[in-house]
Amino acid sequence: MFLTISTTGTPERPATDLGFLLHKHPDKAQAFSTSYGKAYVLYPEADPERCTAALLLEVDAVALVRRGKGKGRGGAPDAALAQYVNDRPYAASSLLAVALSAVFSSAMRGVCNARPERAEQPLPLRIEVPALPARGGPDLVRQLFAPLGWTVTVEPVALDAEFPEWGDSRYVRLVLESETLTLAEALRHLYVLLPVLDDAKHYWVSPDEVDKLLRAGAGWLPTHPEQKLITSRYLSRRWSLTREAMERLELVRLAEADDSEVEEIDNAVEPETEAEEKPTPLAVQRRDAIVEALKASGAARVLDLGCGQGQLVHTLLKDTRFTEIVGTDVSMRALTIASRRLKLDRMGERQAARVQLFQSSLAYTDNRLKGYDAAVLSEVVEHLDLPRLPALEYAVFGAARPRTVVVTTPNVEYNVRWETLPAGHVRHRDHRFEWTRAEFGEWAGKVAQRHGYDVEFVPVGPDDPEVGPPTQMAVFTMSAVQQQTTKEAKAA
Repeated sequence: MFLTISTTGTPERPATDLGFLLHKHPDKAQAFSTSYGKAYVLYPEADPERCTAALLLEVDAVALVRRGKGKGRGGAPDAALAQYVNDRPYAASSLLAVALSAVFSSAMRGVCNARPERAEQPLPLRIEVPALPARGGPDLVRQLFAPLGWTVTVEPVALDAEFPEWGDSRYVRLVLESETLTLAEALRHLYVLLPVLDDAKHYWVSPDEVDKLLRAGAGWLPTHPEQKLITSRYLSRRWSLTREAMERLELVRLAEADDSEVEEIDNAVEPETEAEEKPTPLAVQRRDAIVEALKASGAARVLDLGCGQGQLVHTLLKDTRFTEIVGTDVSMRALTIASRRLKLDRMGERQAARVQLFQSSLAYTDNRLKGYDAAVLSEVVEHLDLPRLPALEYAVFGAARPRTVVVTTPNVEYNVRWETLPAGHVRHRDHRFEWTRAEFGEWAGKVAQRHGYDVEFVPVGPDDPEVGPPTQMAVFTMSAVQQQTTKEAKAA
């Protein structure tokens, strides 16, 4: 199996920076052992103007059979000869995808300490795969890669050049070109789509493959037009895993759709505001109310769960009493925007030490969220289907267990005061529900009772005597008994 990655450069940004990004020196040919043979990385050309890295995977057919115990696709025994005579040593497949992940793991994550700015920048890339099995033909190859920003050149390989009447084989020669993608994005595309096109995996697909797919597909798979086909084939058509992956991808898609828009109502002024007064957007009032609640709690280490584009994180950074601020979101796109908003790449060392952004889903527990003073769920809960709220509840109140939790959500009763909002409509198209004050109070009260918290409700915005405030806020505080129990558990 063979694959090349090429780029061009200038005197200011030489193409040989590719060696730094891949963590493989252009002057050396390197070998790596894999479960199925050896992988080699070498550079056919390495000049400031143009640099090409090649990955050569030499498959040991005997080792492949022994490791697979003589089983082929679907678990059915192969014919005796087919175990040793097949396309695996020559055609790109899941074997090459695994080699990419193993040999270029840091590059795939976008990590490059030597050239961090280059790792975040798009490169002029050309990737060539001389022999790629494509179940679905050239059209499917284009359907998979073109939506990701690639210019796709795909040439079918004839069964036999001397007998053209025999037609084309299922193999193609693939060339991908782009100037808008980073190297990490390109590698993640290949990691997922090579086995998808082959439509067969050389190893057993276990449940952790779902996490691998979502990590590699972050930022592009949730909105890909062939998402269902990609997910199904990548997971070897295991229905239970495919269903789980599709559900999690839908959560990501909803989050990214929300982050891509500006909610007009959320940034609107209150109807009662006098014309001569400078209006304060509801979003600003909400952030101010959250900050005041955090100050009153004495919190120093704060989680912003579902941080979106980083507005609250930016506000918290202005106050030095907050010594550690962590923003999490399921959307990598939102986190990228937040990083730019915060100017993390230009932030001073002391300030940068106070803030951290990482991807996390509130549908699952995450040990990284434990041990913080406070957590904020600002306009988050209404974006989940009601049956998924128990999972969020446990992840935050049951597993992470900060001393204070601040939750804000729209008050649906106040919607009648928004002249621009049609009757019966929610404030944002991705809101799965909007609660009345009684409904929010009932949910918050049960959550507090189940997990040992006290809860207080605070209005945000003008508190209308008939319909209440536009935003309702609940401040959960861990009871003294629970705090003592938590301290004893940590000490033990």
